[in-house]
Amino acid sequence: AMQLPTVGEEPTAFCIKVNDSCIKSIRSPGLKVAIYLACMFGTLLTILGNLTVVVSVAHFRVLHSPSNVLVLSLAVADFLLGLLVLPFSSVRSVETCWYFGDDFCKLHTCVDSSLCLVSILHLCFISFDRYFAVCDPLHYTTKVTIPVVCIYIVVGWVLSIIYTVFWIYSNVLEKNLKYLMSEGYCTGSCQILYNKVWGWVNFPVFFIPYFIMIGLYTKIYFVAQRQARMIGGTMDSDGLGKQTRASKSERKAAKTLGIAVGFYMLCWVPFMIDTLIDPFINFATPALLFDILFWFAYSNSACNPLIYGFFYPWFRKALKHIVTCKIFYTGSSSINLYEL
Repeated sequence: AMQLPTVGEEPTAFCIKVNDSCIKSIRSPGLKVAIYLACMFGTLLTILGNLTVVVSVAHFRVLHSPSNVLVLSLAVADFLLGLLVLPFSSVRSVETCWYFGDDFCKLHTCVDSSLCLVSILHLCFISFDRYFAVCDPLHYTTKVTIPVVCIYIVVGWVLSIIYTVFWIYSNVLEKNLKYLMSEGYCTGSCQILYNKVWGWVNFPVFFIPYFIMIGLYTKIYFVAQRQARMIGGTMDSDGLGKQTRASKSERKAAKTLGIAVGFYMLCWVPFMIDTLIDPFINFATPALLFDILFWFAYSNSACNPLIYGFFYPWFRKALKHIVTCKIFYTGSSSINLYEL
């Protein structure tokens, strides 16, 4: 039975009225309201910001390019994270308990992990797209087309879902990798603890794409610098001027998406490193620190629309048309957002 506090002690709060329930952290009403408001703000920013990206790229025909289709799919993943994952994570973070049951805990973790992996693969695809656009511009339009990009998108989504569903819903972890560790596990936490083997299994899946992106963007940087020097004295005349402007546009897009990748790594790497190290220190990461790292990683899903808004004039114009409901006007999809 549940252990009751002795006389003189403060009563202990439990998450659920069962023998192996987790202990609930007591927080003042004011603090809980403040955390709820912060989580709500981050969730709404993630949902509305990425929904704006989805509507912009889908509605305006001028944005129907292979690169933007990848951005669209990435925004869908971030939008779904805000819609399906963050509300329940907010309740867990504020209440310090999981009230939605073990089955929904598995589903929530599966959706969360799948969308995370989808984002990583999409950023890797975007890096390859920018690499070909900057480093092999003559063959870019023939190598990178919307049908080709759609194939990569489908492969990225399918592989991410299959991989995550296999590890979470199969009995492989439960029998061989101690999926839910009996030692230290309590009902009402929804904190899936992984052993050392699981940490090393996930290491190449999550970090190899990071290393690939770093290598590609390093190559892009040096090629872009060389191109900038070559076209520095080029006059804007004949067809050469258009080629120069196109080259500058590709380099700017590569820079912007490179910044997006940098933000992604900044937000996710601390959490992934902690996940890798935690099994070796007997899961000694404090619950509060683990929660902070989790939300720091989540915050990346709200960063991408802000990056686009800061660096892309077309995104700001699209946002203006969406907010003022001009996208419902006849012929609005034909507007050229790249015009000054």
